[in-house]
Amino acid sequence: MDLPREAEDASFAGIEADDEELEGHRFVRCSFRGASLDSIRTTNCTFEACDFSNAQLNGSEHDGSDFANSTFENTNLFGASFVECRLLGATFLGGVLTGLSITGGDLSYVLLRGHDLSGLDLTGVKLREADLSESMLKGVDLRRADLTNARLRNAVLDGADLRDAILDGVALNEADIRGSLLDLAGAAQLARGLGAEVS
Repeated sequence: MDLPREAEDASFAGIEADDEELEGHRFVRCSFRGASLDSIRTTNCTFEACDFSNAQLNGSEHDGSDFANSTFENTNLFGASFVECRLLGATFLGGVLTGLSITGGDLSYVLLRGHDLSGLDLTGVKLREADLSESMLKGVDLRRADLTNARLRNAVLDGADLRDAILDGVALNEADIRGSLLDLAGAAQLARGLGAEVS
């Protein structure tokens, strides 16, 4: 099925649009629940507050697209890639994120609680106020990432690289950071979280 260039409050639930290429398309509050969108490619598209619950997005590629406030509940994103995308406030509950790749972009306020994101390269990604609680972040590259006020309660950061990351308001003491790499600013943030006075 060919998707329209623009749609608001429309349902595309269950559609089959595998391998489609979308450029500059705009969807607002649309439902893609259970849709088959494997290997779809989006460039500079907008999916504002759209619902991708139970959809198949295996091997999909997204470049400069906006998924602000969209829902990816139990969505299959195996091998999907997001390059310089805006995922502000997006919700990822359940689902498959194996092989996911994220390059740059804004994931502020995103809900990624309880996922295994081990090995992801999140260099320079904006993750302000992101909820990464109880996530597995082993070996994740977070250099120069903006984690201001991000929630990391019970997250495992073994081998994660937090050098040059912005950690203002992050309670590192609530995460398992054994084996992670911190610079002096990160070490000071950890010490503050443990009640030390840093001068």
